[in-house]
Amino acid sequence: MKDSLRRACCLAVLLLVAACSKEPEPVDLANTPRPYPANVKPGFINKVWEVSLSTGVAPGTLYAFLSDGTLVVTSPNSKAAFGAWTYQNGKLTMIEEAQEYKTDILALSHDELRLKSHNPGGSIEIVLVPARVAPLPH
Repeated sequence: MKDSLRRACCLAVLLLVAACSKEPEPVDLANTPRPYPANVKPGFINKVWEVSLSTGVAPGTLYAFLSDGTLVVTSPNSKAAFGAWTYQNGKLTMIEEAQEYKTDILALSHDELRLKSHNPGGSIEIVLVPARVAPLPH
């Protein structure tokens, strides 16, 4: 019960952040040679993304790249996992369970984030779309 409640609370916080935050303007990551200035944020930050297609991640898995560098990953069948992410010199790195994964951003728009994560067992591609948001009860 305690783990279910914690998972539900984490998901509720993520959904509230996504629902209440202003939509950031997308930034062309391919042509950005250095980290972003403090007042500019890439379009994938502070949004809840849902896996729609992947060669190694279950569809429905949620990802959130929080602006403080926290990575939150959860699915209907698992507890929320917390990691980290960095974007420096045009390179995205996702860190899960102390393992760093260099990750290519193949596409980024308001409607899609397409990643290629270079894992020790081989590369996987992940297509993420904005997470579906359930309506709030009246």
